Amino acid sequence: MRPEHAPPLSLFARSAWASLLALVAFLGVTGFALDRAYYEGSRTAERERLQSYLYAYLAGFDMRRDGTLIPPDTPPQPDFDRPRSGLYAVISNGEGVRWSSRSARGAVLPDMQNLRPGQVDFRGPVDGPSVGPVFVLSEGIAWDVPNGRPRRLTLHIAESDRAFAREISAYRRTLALWLLGLGVALLMMQQALLRWSLSPLRRVRAELLRVQRGVATGLSADYPPEISGLTRGFNTIIQAERENLERQRNTLADLAHSLKTPLAVIRARFESDGGAAPPQVCHDVLEQVRRMDGIVAYQLSRSAAKGRQTFAAPVPVALHAESLVQGLEKVYAARKILCEFDIDPEARFYGTEGDLLEILGNLLENAFKWARSRVLLSVHREQDAAALREGLTITVEDDGPGVPPEDVEHLLQRGVRGDERVQGHGIGLAIVVDLVHAYRADLAVDRSAALGGARFHLRFPPVR
Repeated sequence: MRPEHAPPLSLFARSAWASLLALVAFLGVTGFALDRAYYEGSRTAERERLQSYLYAYLAGFDMRRDGTLIPPDTPPQPDFDRPRSGLYAVISNGEGVRWSSRSARGAVLPDMQNLRPGQVDFRGPVDGPSVGPVFVLSEGIAWDVPNGRPRRLTLHIAESDRAFAREISAYRRTLALWLLGLGVALLMMQQALLRWSLSPLRRVRAELLRVQRGVATGLSADYPPEISGLTRGFNTIIQAERENLERQRNTLADLAHSLKTPLAVIRARFESDGGAAPPQVCHDVLEQVRRMDGIVAYQLSRSAAKGRQTFAAPVPVALHAESLVQGLEKVYAARKILCEFDIDPEARFYGTEGDLLEILGNLLENAFKWARSRVLLSVHREQDAAALREGLTITVEDDGPGVPPEDVEHLLQRGVRGDERVQGHGIGLAIVVDLVHAYRADLAVDRSAALGGARFHLRFPPVR
């Protein structure tokens, strides 16, 4: 089996998906940029804070002539005096640690590099073996000693990243919530704008549906410039279809009428003055005239049937069916034929009134000709929620002799009668067949299960 292709997305769905993808990409890039900017800003603030501690220590330290360091009485921040507080200070030289704050005693910090005087290094967060990730600011200094050579030292200030991580995490949560809320608001606004922008197209669709259902005769003119050309084109097509069908009908009717009068004159002359010509000639000419008269009658009937129209007003079936049956019951009153109805009162024929009368009239007349006493007419709707127009089924049954299956195709041909003794040209069912083809409908002829005679079943499928 061939896989079924998925239906194409609507314009609204396409625009909605495109807007969603663009919005997600934009907010993602924006969120990433804002996060990196805040992260780098917070890291810079961390460096500046450590730099301030470093300068405070440099201002408070002193050194004896023997190189012994004298720390300040009060540290720049009380946490330097609390063990494992997360804020550490260490002074080292090439041989090892010369001094450390109380908080750093017993703590294993990351490797402390010795720097040249004036060299500054900021790292972090880097993992400390016992204190966890920390930021480290190191600066090399040359300490002047009275009457001695300057001592080269490196001052290290380290701080745990716990507060930094909490700040970044809180910012990211806040940023995500704001971006999510902003994205939802922008998406809703975008959907509202899309609906407003595409509202003219929805109006076109709704008006076309009204035209197809026969409620309106055309599209309105108050559309934006981008769509007005399309709507004018639709109106032109609708009008052209109606004019073409009307012109064809009129042309065919004129031709049939123009031929009917000369044929009637010829027939009258031969019937009134048959002795002027040999009997065989008169018989042959009259026979051909009768055949031509039948053809003209058929063409006249076809001219009244306009055929399938895309834009046609619905015609109620019940009212026309009742009037047709009343007329046929008067014509066949001597045979006392009873016609029963099973008609949905809401059934509508989406075509012209003339076509409906042709279909019902020919089928009912055929049934009345062959029925013994009963005829049944059934008309029902074929509903489909996804269809622009609902379907229709018409069934005509009788209790006559019926039609053998092998004779169905032959019977539906133009000029063929089921019995030569029955009056008619044999074109009624042919007209029905033409209209069935014109409306893209289906015609089935079989035996009636209810009455036992012929059953003519027409189905006009829903229009999607």
